[in-house]
Amino acid sequence: MRLRRLLGAATAVVILGSLTAVPARAEPQHSGSESPASAAALWKQLPDGFAALPGNGLAGTTGGQAGRHVSVSSLEELQSYAAAPEPLVIFLKGSITAQDYVKIPVTSNKSFIGVGAGVELVNAGFKLINVSNVIFRNFTVRDSYIPGDWDGKRPDNDRDGIQLDTSHHVWVDHMKFERMGDGMIDTRKDSDYLTYSWNVFADNNKALGVGWTSNAVTKMTIHHNWIRNTVQRNFSLDNTAAAHVYNNYLQDIGQYGMMGRNAAKVVLEGNYFTAVADPVVAKDQATEIVNRDNTFDATRGRKDNIGGAFDPTQFYAYAKDDAAKVPALVTSGAGPRESQAPSTTTDITVALDGTGDFGSLQAAIGSIPVGNTQPRTITIKPGFYREMVNIWADRPHVTLQGATGDPADVVISYDTPANGAKFFGGTWGAAGSATLNVLAEQTTVRNLTVENAYDEATNGGSQALAVRTVADKVIFDNTRFLGNQDTYLADTTGRDATARTYLKNCYIEGDVDFLYGRGTAVFDGCTIHSLDRGSDTNNGYIVAPSTKNSNPYGFLIVDSTLTSNAAPGTVSLGRPWFASSDPNAHPMAVIRDSNLGSHIAEQGWSDMSGHSWTEGRFAEYNNTGPGAHINGFHPQLTPQEAVNFTKEKFLGDWIPAAGA
Repeated sequence: MRLRRLLGAATAVVILGSLTAVPARAEPQHSGSESPASAAALWKQLPDGFAALPGNGLAGTTGGQAGRHVSVSSLEELQSYAAAPEPLVIFLKGSITAQDYVKIPVTSNKSFIGVGAGVELVNAGFKLINVSNVIFRNFTVRDSYIPGDWDGKRPDNDRDGIQLDTSHHVWVDHMKFERMGDGMIDTRKDSDYLTYSWNVFADNNKALGVGWTSNAVTKMTIHHNWIRNTVQRNFSLDNTAAAHVYNNYLQDIGQYGMMGRNAAKVVLEGNYFTAVADPVVAKDQATEIVNRDNTFDATRGRKDNIGGAFDPTQFYAYAKDDAAKVPALVTSGAGPRESQAPSTTTDITVALDGTGDFGSLQAAIGSIPVGNTQPRTITIKPGFYREMVNIWADRPHVTLQGATGDPADVVISYDTPANGAKFFGGTWGAAGSATLNVLAEQTTVRNLTVENAYDEATNGGSQALAVRTVADKVIFDNTRFLGNQDTYLADTTGRDATARTYLKNCYIEGDVDFLYGRGTAVFDGCTIHSLDRGSDTNNGYIVAPSTKNSNPYGFLIVDSTLTSNAAPGTVSLGRPWFASSDPNAHPMAVIRDSNLGSHIAEQGWSDMSGHSWTEGRFAEYNNTGPGAHINGFHPQLTPQEAVNFTKEKFLGDWIPAAGA
């Protein structure tokens, strides 16, 4: 079959230029000297992998090549041709937008191919029910997200990019899916003979789910895809008879990476995972995952490898790239041919009412180029944003700000407890519970509220973080942190690392150790509010630093106000946290020039987990108010010592930007 037979003579030149077409099952091995751009430029005539194989009455996947060629530039034309009973090669042009979301029914023997730059389907998707022999190539499907429905739980939110039910021989290649309402591709109900190759899946909660059946039928090949800034289903492979997953790049994933479920058989090889929690999960006892030759960079959690699964070479020949080359290959080659250049926009707006650039914070963060070097500001209009937000380490120099200046007007909220059970085993842990994770240096957050709304009264006590910072040079200005136990964690990238956070004019509330961690944090002009737990004797602890012994600066509370409605004398200033009995910890905190309410205990500092409070580096200076006790349990700095414990000393060579 010739290239011009598949695409048409003129159109083939427009779309693929001079790129070389190669046989469906004979991809050449890329040499070490080959450039990523040339290696990625192998736009095939026919699919490789399972979509190329005979089965269910077809010799392979050819789409609409047997039919005529048509062009569409409107939604009505696209719907009409997609539903036509005849084979068709359908060329999409320009931007096609649905006013109200529509999932376009597709009949068998169709090819959908984008022509030129900027081809996209907006606020719509495709539905394949009991059909076969369909190809999607070279365009973007985007923006069916319902603002505020980050979890995708609304009954009207089945807004997939592509939905396949009991369909076979489908090839999805060089496509881009972003910001969909539900999954980007949902592969369901015994769909079979599938290949997903060189696609981009981005800025969404759910990426790609496979299954919805008790049978183990689906055979699919998943290679050279770029999955970035997503949370779950990256992929979730349920009851696949054979899922061959190779040379994919998973970057900045919030919850879990590749997962096998029930009786899934998965071969996972030559993939690259970076900043992924639980990168490889075999969820169920019958799941088999072969985990080989993968690279794990800045990941944590499970990397399961269990069972023999299957041998892909028993089905087809293939040649995989070295995992170390995958990020360069995939980022340069995945997605539509005329993909958009990285965004140069420096001012981004998020709104729930459709007036912003994006409807979710995480999508806005995803629009910022990796390795960003210029200041970018994300302004958030008033509303309640229920989502877990990660400011990824590879996106520095970002400001997240509420639009009105009143932090009560913009609320970012989620309710995950650290002791909450993951559905695939284990618990989320402290880092996994945070509503806001700040992983990027030079981040500023201002004029908004972040809360962990976990209900302790109903569900029992647990760590439940509102905010976790890991990076250096992070600013919070006029920001509210709401939680109970462990509201704010000042973390670092490792035990030997340091990270500085400056909190100016913030309001932070909690009850147990609600300012804690091994990072360096300066609370300047803040209101620190201890919640009343209803006890007559113990209503909690404010700080629990775990500062490394080589770091002279842990927590500084200065020019601040400590408040509470709790009974007088029932709240401790803090206690020393020796995380995992770390012998190199030497917890450090200074509270100075602040007003301390009557809730502060006369014995200001408490012991913790067998460690005396005297093992910490705790001190006070020049405090006022009824809780500013002067006794042996409140060690005081001398004026000479106090000059070494100022915010300038804690922050060192970093001077936070004016206005913070």
